[in-house]
Amino acid sequence: MLEVKRLRLLRELSSRGTVIAVAEALNYSPSAVSQQLSQLEREVGVPLFQRSGRHLALTATAKYLAAEADDLLSHIERIESGIRRHQGTVSGTVRVAAFQTVMLALLPQVLDRLRTEHPNLRIDVVQHEPETAHFETWARGFDLVIAEEYPGHATVQFSGLDRQPLTRDRIQLAVPAGRPEFDAVATLADAAGLPWVMEPRRAASRHWAEQLCRSAGFEPDVRFETADLQAHVRLIESGNAVALLPGLVHAGRRPELRLVDLPGDPLRSVFTAARSSQGDDPALSAVRAALAAEAAVLAP
Repeated sequence: MLEVKRLRLLRELSSRGTVIAVAEALNYSPSAVSQQLSQLEREVGVPLFQRSGRHLALTATAKYLAAEADDLLSHIERIESGIRRHQGTVSGTVRVAAFQTVMLALLPQVLDRLRTEHPNLRIDVVQHEPETAHFETWARGFDLVIAEEYPGHATVQFSGLDRQPLTRDRIQLAVPAGRPEFDAVATLADAAGLPWVMEPRRAASRHWAEQLCRSAGFEPDVRFETADLQAHVRLIESGNAVALLPGLVHAGRRPELRLVDLPGDPLRSVFTAARSSQGDDPALSAVRAALAAEAAVLAP
């Protein structure tokens, strides 16, 4: 009989592409992954891999098995969720991927709520960029991803992920307060020629911000680049830069900067996504409910 563990390794190889990537994702050694895949090939009795240098290409049989393994893992998740529903208590571990703004503005209150309402529930949180956290959730690296979407920039869609809206926040131009050289900034176009701080180029927020500046008639002078939005705030407050910031950055504090409205009053969407096979899991449902409750408190 085929072992589920080996079938999962095959499915991971199909989605991640290399043995090294599979090993890193599952905390195995590459040699252990290779040994398990070789054992699976012997059990199946037909070739599963075509070796090309250091890479393993999957045969037609291997692709079939990987797809069936995905269905099998989803079915196991549904069974496990059903068992937890019948237990009558919310317990276990939920692995969450979240971006920085949510971790600072929302998660502390969510964790306090869950600790009170469900003391047997454990939440493991990793700060992860939304661009890759979706894939990791689909690949079963996380149970839940909290992600963002900027106007006109749809995120990559993965089949089998159940997406639910969480909140929306306004995006505004943030400029230093109380500094004469920035007092004349009343529109986005007024920020032409000023120093900017933006997220790295791979981020959707960076692409959106650059396009918005270009639509206003200028190329932003990006002198500072960091994914840390708290660093954005400090650079602005200290008079070194301007930036486009979403409202959740200011949650729980009074920003020492000036906010300028943008044309069309753009909104960023924040949402959660989880595998549909875990949609009825009581632990996952509890986390989503707590997120929704705290997001409602923060909503303007």
